[in-house]
Amino acid sequence: METISSENKLKGKSYIAFFDLDNTLINSNSGKLLVMEARARGMMTKRNLIKAVWMIFLYRFSIIEPEKIISEMLQWLNGVPVTAINRLASEVFLKKMIRTISDEARREVIWHQERNAATVILSSALYPVCQAVAGHLNIDAIICTRLETVDGKCTGKAEGNPCYGEEKAVRLIDYCEKNNNKVENVWYYGDSFSDFPALEIAGTPVCVNPDRKLLRAANKNNWKICRWKSSDIIE
Repeated sequence: METISSENKLKGKSYIAFFDLDNTLINSNSGKLLVMEARARGMMTKRNLIKAVWMIFLYRFSIIEPEKIISEMLQWLNGVPVTAINRLASEVFLKKMIRTISDEARREVIWHQERNAATVILSSALYPVCQAVAGHLNIDAIICTRLETVDGKCTGKAEGNPCYGEEKAVRLIDYCEKNNNKVENVWYYGDSFSDFPALEIAGTPVCVNPDRKLLRAANKNNWKICRWKSSDIIE
């Protein structure tokens, strides 16, 4: 699912620059930060915390399918009011995530904005987190994993497919078609080999602090590689 902050912002734009969130725009894992803060505030049980940490471990070492991990990670949100998760994400951003946005990331976003590009977050991260980052960096639109809700509460499931792997490429293409932009004109910034499908179709793929597998792919395909640092790295 996608959310556009303002339809008018996309009119007359020269091209689109897509940015991944975790370990790209922010030098941290937003899901882990949310989980740890939620536990500290008593919003999740110790059992759910242990399960979430275990899922993060499995994700880091690619032991099971990432889509399954994302689904499992969302289950702790079952019954949590939407207002509560929105408030949590906003406060975690201001407390921790904002410190991990590198100067290079800020400059890159501004560089595209000054060239009349539409800037878009394209990430598997949750919408409330992406919304906080987008507002801070004046990013035009968000394409990410949305939470399914019923009567103002989260169900612990994603709305549609999580925005991960091949799904990112699908949504990138769909977004370009809806906004009359050619895929070969877009930029995409990502850090993980899971971003490969989106990077492969983007006219200008940029690998930010790439993991080993993506670094090999970047060197093989002669893609641009950037090393961005933040003043504060939070694992």
